[in-house]
Amino acid sequence: MSCPRSAALLAQRRIAPSILAADYSRLGAQVAEVMAAGARILHVDVMDGHFVPPITIGALIVEALHESVHDAGGLLDVHLMVERPERHVAAFASAGADIITVHAEATPHLHHVVGAVRQSGCRAGVAINPATPPIAIAGVLGIVDLVLCMTVNPGWGGQAFIPSSLEKIGLLRELIPPGLPLQIDGGVGEANASECTAAGATLLVAGSAIFTARDPGEAYRRLAAAAGAA
Repeated sequence: MSCPRSAALLAQRRIAPSILAADYSRLGAQVAEVMAAGARILHVDVMDGHFVPPITIGALIVEALHESVHDAGGLLDVHLMVERPERHVAAFASAGADIITVHAEATPHLHHVVGAVRQSGCRAGVAINPATPPIAIAGVLGIVDLVLCMTVNPGWGGQAFIPSSLEKIGLLRELIPPGLPLQIDGGVGEANASECTAAGATLLVAGSAIFTARDPGEAYRRLAAAAGAA
């Protein structure tokens, strides 16, 4: 079953550091730094070279991190930017994922794969790309635990926030059930964090803004303060 502390953490306004931008030669140490600074939701971007051009990491990284993240009271938030995500749910659930988010654009069987995530014992999220209208996820809103709005085109770290995303965040906030977490991913930093939360975002994924800083822990604290996050 899903981690009992996940509901409480997802109900809070939070910054979710994305390890896509981390220094993989010292990944464990950098994860420990941001956890010590207060991070409790660690975002893991998985790319397959098909749904998006880059290839990143797999279930082995989740397996390597899950013990230390869970011991610190945190969650592993796995974002599958992969074709046919239903083929990979079991592996990430077994590796220690707490949340698995799949893209509406990545499978013809979205309702089925969201159900498979929940049956695996993980909380389920649904993501949409910048050009995908909010209504595309209406059919699964009753069975997901979070909605993820991409605020850049998926596939590469370090992109600039798409300004029209603020309007889309507001549209999603109106569409989704009250209290359902609304996560955003891409181009989030101190300069726009408060605008994003004012529009309705509650979980802000940040990679470059945290892990390219000289002190990732301090960068996390500054970004959390800018967002009014726990």
